[in-house]
Amino acid sequence: MIENLVFALNSVLLGKEESVKMLVMALLADGHVLIEDVPGTGKTTLAKALAAAIGADFARIQFTPDLLPADVTGGAVFKANIGDFEIRKGPVFTQVLLADEINRASPRTQSALLEAMEERQVSLEGNRHKLPELFMVLATENPVEFHGVFPLPEAQMDRFMIRLSLGYPNAETELQVLRTHREGKPIDAVKAVTTPDAILEARKTVQKIHVDEALEGYVVSLVQATREDPSVRLAASPRAGINLIKMAQASAYVNGRDHIIPDDIQKVFFPVMEHRVFAKESVPGASRKILEGILKQVKIPK
Repeated sequence: MIENLVFALNSVLLGKEESVKMLVMALLADGHVLIEDVPGTGKTTLAKALAAAIGADFARIQFTPDLLPADVTGGAVFKANIGDFEIRKGPVFTQVLLADEINRASPRTQSALLEAMEERQVSLEGNRHKLPELFMVLATENPVEFHGVFPLPEAQMDRFMIRLSLGYPNAETELQVLRTHREGKPIDAVKAVTTPDAILEARKTVQKIHVDEALEGYVVSLVQATREDPSVRLAASPRAGINLIKMAQASAYVNGRDHIIPDDIQKVFFPVMEHRVFAKESVPGASRKILEGILKQVKIPK
């Protein structure tokens, strides 16, 4: 199932095998994904392809400066024919939600997603409405250097299990992209290779992947190291450690193992941690350098 899913996504987003695997692992780990990159690199296409490949309900919200929280969650609408208000659910009530260019909306509207992402429910007019059991937010954002964007608050960044950056394709891959798009859109050919129920069953298996005590200690040491580094302005939260373990379990599952190894943790370390750790110096790549140092410094258990 996983091989078929990865193959289907790779057929749409060429030359980004590692990013595709990370996305699939986040799906298996029951997490949300933030995709940051310049326009035109395939962020939206990847989100649509994932929903199509797993046969899930899909909704897209184009975030703009004038978007209101009710445009995301829904709300009460007055119905003249019955003389009363009726709850109309917003696009958040789906299985795979694409929050496109999320950082173009105001912080107030961005925060409308927080309850949905963390508690898998939406409060409307004093009542709680459950979201589907399989619920995943794929948010795309433009780099902060772009005009008309609002930086995501740290609290919201922390809700995303991983952050991906697709980057530009190399010359050979870009030539393939030009040829495949000449005959139509490759995403239109994506067929469902699995079902939401099968993904939910796979998640149960992922949760049972064995985690040795020594590796739990390794994760704690990595997280603690971000709090002890004097060059860090905002360190990793406990949620970071939880997500490191979950993603490592998904990595082991994808690689056909029933237990995690140090390599699983190191493989997912940067996607899980880089958007949660902020350096005091606001220069590009400062957080990455800090995390690289921590990964080298913390002793790997044998």
